[in-house]
Amino acid sequence: MMNTQDFLLELGTEELPPKLLPKLSKSLTDNLIKELSELKLNYSKVESFATPRRLAVLVHDLQCQQEDQIIERKGPSVSAPDQAVSGFAKSCGVSASELKKKAFGKSDYYFFTKEQQGLETKILLEEAVDKSIKNIPIAKPMRWGSSDTQFVRPTHWLVMLLDADVVKANIMGLSATNITRGLRFTGPKTLTIDQAKNYRQIMMEQAQIEVDFDIRKQTIRQQVIQVANDNKATAVIDEALLSEVCALVEYPRAFSGGFSESFLAVPEEALISAMKSHQKYFHMLDNNDKLLPSFISVANIESSDIDVIISGNERVIRPRLADSEFFWEQDKRQTLESRLEKLDRVLFMKSLGSMGDKAKRIQTLSGSIATMIGANESDTKRAGLLCKSDLVSEMVGEFADLQGVMGGYYAKNDGESPAVSTAISEHYHPRFAGDTLPSTQEGLVVAIADKLDTITGIYGIGQGPTGSKDPYALRRMALGLLRIMVESKLDLNLKILIENSLSAHSSDVDIQCSSAIYTFMMDRLRAYYKEKQVSAKAFEAVLAVEPESPYDFHLRVEALNIFTQDKASDSLIEANKRIANMLKDQNNLSTKVDVSVLVEDAEKTLFAATQSVSNKLLNSKDYAASMNELISLKSSIDNFFDQVMVNSDVAELKQARLNLINWVRSLFLSVADVSYLSA
Repeated sequence: MMNTQDFLLELGTEELPPKLLPKLSKSLTDNLIKELSELKLNYSKVESFATPRRLAVLVHDLQCQQEDQIIERKGPSVSAPDQAVSGFAKSCGVSASELKKKAFGKSDYYFFTKEQQGLETKILLEEAVDKSIKNIPIAKPMRWGSSDTQFVRPTHWLVMLLDADVVKANIMGLSATNITRGLRFTGPKTLTIDQAKNYRQIMMEQAQIEVDFDIRKQTIRQQVIQVANDNKATAVIDEALLSEVCALVEYPRAFSGGFSESFLAVPEEALISAMKSHQKYFHMLDNNDKLLPSFISVANIESSDIDVIISGNERVIRPRLADSEFFWEQDKRQTLESRLEKLDRVLFMKSLGSMGDKAKRIQTLSGSIATMIGANESDTKRAGLLCKSDLVSEMVGEFADLQGVMGGYYAKNDGESPAVSTAISEHYHPRFAGDTLPSTQEGLVVAIADKLDTITGIYGIGQGPTGSKDPYALRRMALGLLRIMVESKLDLNLKILIENSLSAHSSDVDIQCSSAIYTFMMDRLRAYYKEKQVSAKAFEAVLAVEPESPYDFHLRVEALNIFTQDKASDSLIEANKRIANMLKDQNNLSTKVDVSVLVEDAEKTLFAATQSVSNKLLNSKDYAASMNELISLKSSIDNFFDQVMVNSDVAELKQARLNLINWVRSLFLSVADVSYLSA
């Protein structure tokens, strides 16, 4: 039975960047697993641990020694000169007489074979760990002291244990020990890890540090919820904020504090942004979902006098909220319209003009889209023109995440219509996967115009995404635009919109890239349907008929999903594939069939059935109903191929039969090319 030991690695550091902590932890674990795999060392499982001051990995049941290996090297052929054979033997450290002859292919060759004894794991770990740490991708590594060592933050201690034994190693200028550290300011300064497998238990029992990131995160969640319940309120837990707080504390203790109700006169989004971005506080809502003048924070210490901590946090948040109040009052003194002149001095992007130019383009494009979907043209154009004005406000200058939101408040303060205010506040939606769409027709239009202007402009100056690089987040923006069209059921011609948007840009933008932008957008639609678990074949079947409206595309995909659930679909799919192959090299095809030359009952029956279905499908956009009608052709199509020879020796009859099956195929193509659904 293989001997195994548990291996613990812990690297102690200064406080690590909170937003990077999960990535750093994962990278260290992945790198170590890779190194162990390359060393052919087996193990049962791996656990990752991460706190603000440590990255750790626990490898369970790690093989204590490599397996012995047979090393074999192929040399020259037996017909090679003696000098070549001697040279090969010398490179292997043996004489030519010790080489063996073996068949390889059609000839015999000299081979050198030896058994290499596996090395002990404990002597391999130093290099493996060193590589694992050094291969963590770090954008801006730090150097400290007089050494050349670099890492994301200065390192202070290193633990490397195989069961209870310290692994001899010197890494990052640190000698490995079994001594770790507790909290910086309270409790024991150092702790001894007696066994690798006891790491988490020792850290919790002796230092009250939960080293498991996910468990610590859930602990914080529960504490925040409990504090909110104690305040008869509901805590709003933003997952990104929760992860960031978890990466800031090792010994979480949640508590609540408050601030003056007078601050509630400021838009709540501004107060929430100040609490979240500056202080990492969770906010609370009352039973009516209104913001309460209180917050929940998480300390990294157990205090005997919690009031001191609460008082300190209340004192810190007060000037932050006062700043928000000041910005709000200052910004209200200027209208959004009066800020347009400032927008002209803010660069949107080189070759794409100023933010003022962008606002004018959005206004124009919004107006044309509004007429297409029946939105209020006047309100939509107004919202389009003003939607970027809050970018030059004091509040958005301080809290960039409030752009759009504050514009809506300022528009309302200026006396703009509710439709204009709402459209401005929501025109960045959807901002991320799963985000809500704008709630009004006018908001939907401005959101489309804004995203389309950015995509066409940046793509048009040759800065579109390449490979994995997407510096301007155009993929996310395109997906948001497509979601608006599909989920809001807006039947808009995407190709025309792209062309209209391109034509609104300056001459620096290549208006010939319309097709490339359309292809890029459809690739995002492919990703959208993949996430919805729609088969790639169904997507390709619809794409083959090139619908110009994403919503129309969606209706066709839905119809195919219904169609493929019918047991008759398999036969019809194969029939379409057969027809496509038969028509591939044919010329002079038509959907006009000279019925007078048809002779077989089966072809006459198919003609009559096709004519009946064709009359019902005329210009129909109820694709599900269309596919249902086409299913009724199954028996007629089957009988036709069973009883009729399409390639007749009579030219007129052959042409009529080809036109007939071409007609049948054209009816299916009015929805999708179902031949793509073939297995």
